[in-house]
Amino acid sequence: MRPQEGKDDGSRPRVALIAHDARKHEMAEWAAFNRGTLAKCKIFATATTGKAVSEKLDLPITMLLSGPLGGDAQTGALIAERKIDVVFFFWDPLTPQPHDVDVKALLRLAVLYDVPIACNRRSADMLISSPLFNDLAYHEANRSN
Repeated sequence: MRPQEGKDDGSRPRVALIAHDARKHEMAEWAAFNRGTLAKCKIFATATTGKAVSEKLDLPITMLLSGPLGGDAQTGALIAERKIDVVFFFWDPLTPQPHDVDVKALLRLAVLYDVPIACNRRSADMLISSPLFNDLAYHEANRSN
């Protein structure tokens, strides 16, 4: 583990990774491609997404519950508690989800609390490559709100 990877002094961007079943492989590939940037972050993930991502990365991941078992709701709670700075949520708009209410609540909370959320690979690429993504002063300023 690189020294910065283990450091958690509250100044690293806190990211949530979530993917519906049909998009888990894509999320894992995206995370592997962005490993260098994600290594500088505190990573949260719903259980099965976290498992898929951890198979591609050798980084610490805080595992939440599986989405259908409350992981999306947990992520929403972390957003409300201002413990998440950005969400990468690769969701499948064509497959009905049994926990659709939690998914919609998560999306609502991200908008309400002004947390950037990327819902597909292209928007995730744009968000993670933004100069603001690693601007720790930017993240610190937003935490005090």
